[in-house]
Amino acid sequence: MTSAPGTRHIRTLTVPLDADSFPGGLPSFLVRDDVLCWTRREAGLVGFGEVDRFTATGPERFLEADIWWRHLVLEADVTDAVECPGTGPVAFGSFAFSKVSAHESRLIIPEVVVGLRDGTAWLTQITADDVDLTEAGAHAALNRWLDTAPERTPQGDREAKLSTGALSETDWMAAVAAGVAEIRTGALEKLVLARDIVATLPDGVHAAAILRELAVRYRECWTYGVDGLVGSTPEMLIQVEGRTAQARVLAGTLDRRDADGIEGSPLDFAERVLAGSEKQRHEHDIAIASLTTQLAPFSEAMNAHSEPFILELPNVWHLASDVKAELTEVEGHVPTCLALINALHPTAAVCGTPTTVAGALIRKLEHLDRGPYAGPVGWLDAAGNGEWGIALRGAVVEGPDTVRLYAGCGVVEGSVPEMELAETWAKFRPMLESLGIES
Repeated sequence: MTSAPGTRHIRTLTVPLDADSFPGGLPSFLVRDDVLCWTRREAGLVGFGEVDRFTATGPERFLEADIWWRHLVLEADVTDAVECPGTGPVAFGSFAFSKVSAHESRLIIPEVVVGLRDGTAWLTQITADDVDLTEAGAHAALNRWLDTAPERTPQGDREAKLSTGALSETDWMAAVAAGVAEIRTGALEKLVLARDIVATLPDGVHAAAILRELAVRYRECWTYGVDGLVGSTPEMLIQVEGRTAQARVLAGTLDRRDADGIEGSPLDFAERVLAGSEKQRHEHDIAIASLTTQLAPFSEAMNAHSEPFILELPNVWHLASDVKAELTEVEGHVPTCLALINALHPTAAVCGTPTTVAGALIRKLEHLDRGPYAGPVGWLDAAGNGEWGIALRGAVVEGPDTVRLYAGCGVVEGSVPEMELAETWAKFRPMLESLGIES
């Protein structure tokens, strides 16, 4: 099912900005709960307002969104004085994890975009109205959004409450054990099982405050905000610039608290436990093979780290590998971001392998519609550039004072349910901290 009721002819103006005028980088613009954002190391894109949107459900959601976007930008009038990835027409997007989910996948075209990349800053105004686009008008439009940001009063000391989601901890561990049993039959190699918890904050949930906390605490991750979906993911599904595509694959996790009290370097400890673990390496190898196999038909050259590296984050260590590919023409043109996502998602890192078997088992064992959790989230421009992460370490704002958090674990033959449960709590930590909840 698709919906694009307001598709219109759009016009855009992109002008340079002085990066020195906002020394805090893009997080300084995270002042509204309805902000759209994609930031890492203070750079990226922040959007305000909405000119148009596309929504879809079902197995063709990526391709339908791709057709809608390509048609829209083909007809657009674009004036771009900066011309780098992320300038001109831009859409932010979030897609459901499952092809059977009732959750609507979406592309949203903002009215105003602020961008920062490699020291270059810009401002884009997008409109479907018959008005003159000028540099002064673009600045005025940005200021209107910033000036109408609500004042936030300091939060009180009323305690947040956590409650279980679809499954209790005991039931979720039983699901993990059932998954291990299925793996031991040979039906599949790996399964990723997620769980949810609900946080109730009596003083209200403020998405902008969550995003600012995540952007500061998790600078090496990609902090995202799209329509109430907020988080900070360490995993890049696909990044496209021109004909070059890159991905960061993670599988294998170690809670940094496990290093408390050990002798020697914590990083050496992580190397021993992660890189030295047959279970962790096996899980990682499956994830890499999943991505490179699906990306190969679109690539004329590809390389990946022969050995994974240890990615250090404030809450956990991961086994990580970066993959880079030069895209080839398929049916006469270079594949778009969304075409690549259609081929890549879901990867073994968030579903399992074989994908079809793992997906069916997820639906049987999780008792949960993941919605946008573990689905692609990011942005794309008219030139085909874009960055799409996997919506991990995230949550969905469900009401004025409630937010639903998600975390998952890769299950293989050697998995222990109690250890997988502990891993989910380590993965909940970024969101819990950003909500001011001790974990």
